[in-house]
Amino acid sequence: MPRRKKPIYEFIASRNEYRKRLKGPSGNRISVYAKTPEELTAKIAIVQREIEEEVYHRENPTVKEYAEKWLAMHGSHVRTTTLTDYTSKVKIYIIEPLGDKYMAEVTPDDVKMAIGKAAQQSASIYRSVQMLYKMIFGSALESRIIDESPCKNLNPRGGKTPKEKKALTDEQVATLLDAVRDLPPYPFIMLCLYSGLRREEALALQWDSVFLEGDAPHIVVCRAWHTEHNRPVILTDLKTKAAKRTIPIPPQLVECLKEVKENSASDFVIANRDGGALSETQWRRVWGYVRTRTVRERTYYRYVNGQKIPHTVTPVLGERAAHNSDVVYSIDFEVTPHQLRHTYITNLLLAGVDVKTVQVLAGHEHAKITLDIYTHLTYNQPKDLISKVNQAFANNPK
Repeated sequence: MPRRKKPIYEFIASRNEYRKRLKGPSGNRISVYAKTPEELTAKIAIVQREIEEEVYHRENPTVKEYAEKWLAMHGSHVRTTTLTDYTSKVKIYIIEPLGDKYMAEVTPDDVKMAIGKAAQQSASIYRSVQMLYKMIFGSALESRIIDESPCKNLNPRGGKTPKEKKALTDEQVATLLDAVRDLPPYPFIMLCLYSGLRREEALALQWDSVFLEGDAPHIVVCRAWHTEHNRPVILTDLKTKAAKRTIPIPPQLVECLKEVKENSASDFVIANRDGGALSETQWRRVWGYVRTRTVRERTYYRYVNGQKIPHTVTPVLGERAAHNSDVVYSIDFEVTPHQLRHTYITNLLLAGVDVKTVQVLAGHEHAKITLDIYTHLTYNQPKDLISKVNQAFANNPK
């Protein structure tokens, strides 16, 4: 076997060094210098690896780079709220576990390990994250950045089964309203309990969409509240086409809104002190009036001599808060904004309103959504079914 020839390098007398020119990743020329041929050979090997990595990196973006590019490409095709949701989930469930990997290097096992974090959340979050994985890697496949998607065999099932939603009882509704009467959350709670508005619909409601006179007082839902960097944004692009609807409202809500309107100088039904829509922080303060009146145990943090010290409070029903005598711990049940809407829909169905009408009033896009969530209310009540069961078996032998 012939002996391998040593490379011959150009000697640059002015520098007293050897030189080799290499073609860079952009077609430019890169000069590499060293005192000896042996040293130059070693340097060339390092530079060539760096060039190859840079070329590879340019042709094969990292998961972080491509996921951010995908979000930018899809930003103009989805609602602002949807894009915000996508961005948050991509950051937490895709970029954080896989962001530094090259797209072409991600394996099915990598994805299964990464999506495990989403599997610890609710089933709806898991489905949403899984959809994002498939869309992002599917887009990369279409663009020939990868040869095969590592997400094609993802298990569609995952996440925790959601707790069964419980509507508030009439007694709980009365307790809740008494606890916050004449306080900022009262109009919001009344709106959700007696018109079934979603939180974003209630916080975006303006007086030009509220009709309190005549034989059929009603509300027109045509706007949605959203925040960006804690600033309110009012959208006319609703969650679905079905979300835009007209809702007849009962007398107790009519009277509540008349009183609110009489004392309001704002365009918004639920407004801040300046008459504008609430920011995210302001909304939390409003709902805080409810939260602080519950008996749920909570932990605060105080700084003592520069140290963060936890302080746990266990409220007792009927007692007044030690730090604020105006606050009475009177709510001994769980209540959330969505639970108010759930109570509205439940009451309609228990009153015998047909599912199609409830679908329209609730703003559900399909009756199937209403049926899937609330069927047990209308088709699983023994007192309502007993006559039908007895009739079915009336002529059977004993």
